Amino acid sequence: MMSASNQQPHPVTGKLVTVFGGSGFLGRFVVQTLARRGYRVRVAVRRPDLAQNLQPLGAVGQIHAVQANLRYPESVRAAAQGADAVVNLVGILQQGGRQTFEALQTVGAETVARAASENGARMVQISAIGADPESPAQYGRTKAEGEARVLAVAPQAVILRPSIVFGPGDSFFNRFAALARVFPVLPIASADTRFQPVYAGDVAEAVARAVDGAVEGGRIYELGGPGVYSFRELLAYVLTVTERKRIIAAMPPALARLQASITETLDRFTFGLMPDEIVLTRDQLLMLAQDNVVSAQAEAEGRTFAALGITPTSLEAIVPGYLKRFRKHGQYEKRKTAA
Repeated sequence: MMSASNQQPHPVTGKLVTVFGGSGFLGRFVVQTLARRGYRVRVAVRRPDLAQNLQPLGAVGQIHAVQANLRYPESVRAAAQGADAVVNLVGILQQGGRQTFEALQTVGAETVARAASENGARMVQISAIGADPESPAQYGRTKAEGEARVLAVAPQAVILRPSIVFGPGDSFFNRFAALARVFPVLPIASADTRFQPVYAGDVAEAVARAVDGAVEGGRIYELGGPGVYSFRELLAYVLTVTERKRIIAAMPPALARLQASITETLDRFTFGLMPDEIVLTRDQLLMLAQDNVVSAQAEAEGRTFAALGITPTSLEAIVPGYLKRFRKHGQYEKRKTAA
């Protein structure tokens, strides 16, 4: 097996891949990996001007952005027209306005899959571990319904469910490192919940292999890294890397619900101006209560990285490289004692 980092650039081919949501954190990794394979990449986003920074990831003219919104099927069909493969990365952790879980993760996923099917294109859908029609969280339920609708209109679609995804620019390790820089106490809910962090580059490699046609379609794959950690252990690791001494305080469920209700309400009334680092919604709280690891069933049925021929990268190999900037004196800090 090999990791994503071993891939060398290929000559640009005539094959076109449309990537919905390609301007986001994971999207940057996916677009670069596809470009290095020689694909032409059409990045379909609501704001094409915000995707211009992706162009240097490929050869001249290899990557270009177009406008599309999953709530408008005509724009989705136009973005998918002529594509050999379609990748849907669109997902949200928090609803706002018309950008709801139902609109994007359920109906939107079906819209993308239908457009792919109409073009005879391969379909790759990014979902999430935690997708479950019986999930107490709306996020998990709409992800599961989205998967079902994708497979209904594109039976050979490849669905990938990663655990929490890490890498430069992620919203997990960076979030808690930023909080630790400011607050002496880090209150957390569900401290014993288990996670299996997965490197964004490895998820991107899985997407690319599905686009290549090297992954069996009509299946749901669960992607997790080589290590399983509790929420508390991950925060302790952040503190170790950033060389800070902070108190990790597990919140009682009632207090956690109160915090989520307050920050969610304040964020709504300020029209989303609350710092992302401190906003916790009630739906996110419900998701945090569920373990986020590869299931025993997926392991037994060969629906993991091993089946894709990918050796997952450890967080210890990647995370310190981008969290060093959160040390008291930045990445050039030479002291070994905690701040």
